[in-house]
Amino acid sequence: MREPILIIVHQRLSYPGRVGHMLMKRGYPLDIRCPNIGQALPDDLSPYAAVIMLGGPMCALDCHIPAIRHELDWMPRMLEAGKPFLGICLGAQMLARVLGGRVWPHPEGRVEIGYAPIRPTQAGREFFEGPMKMFQWHRDGFDLPRCVELLATNEHFPSQAFRYGRKAFGVQFHPEVTPEIMERWSLGGGHMLHMPGAQSREDQLIDYPICDPIMERWTTRFFDHLLDGPAAAEAAAA
Repeated sequence: MREPILIIVHQRLSYPGRVGHMLMKRGYPLDIRCPNIGQALPDDLSPYAAVIMLGGPMCALDCHIPAIRHELDWMPRMLEAGKPFLGICLGAQMLARVLGGRVWPHPEGRVEIGYAPIRPTQAGREFFEGPMKMFQWHRDGFDLPRCVELLATNEHFPSQAFRYGRKAFGVQFHPEVTPEIMERWSLGGGHMLHMPGAQSREDQLIDYPICDPIMERWTTRFFDHLLDGPAAAEAAAA
């Protein structure tokens, strides 16, 4: 049996969606923990194959929330352990903050909700075939820490994907999203759909059949790289 993957969520009812399904199909057991409801994060990461930190409605600056403070204090030890890591949305913002980046709300009050275009940098062509639309749901962005490599960008939130070292990654977009997750977010966060930069629910549904297969293919190739190494990812792409 493969080593388990630690998945950190930020709400009781959060689940890893497509990401979880893909990992289980690859044979990885999932250890899902939510510090926000009092579940502890492990001090010893040696039993784990990788760590994935999902998004949430909090901000990486919310140190008054005990769970966020706990995660920020824990992340340097996690990085020292050298396990493959993926931070998604809030997870990426927290990784950027731990590495010295500034997290900020958009100065014009914009959000990024729905399918938004991103484009790879030269370094990012290892991970992105070209410009594509990825599903987003966030209001905060972040400045790129000096110690990381930018992999993808766009106009309003320039830090879309980055790599720290060889094994730690952060992405602003949501590769885990499924139709059920989209529906739940649209209901629970419907007030955000009227904010500048938000794509309407109707347009999200129009884009879904076009963009979702591209997101699924990207997620598959990314996990080939993260979990099996660059050689396996190149073989899968070929």
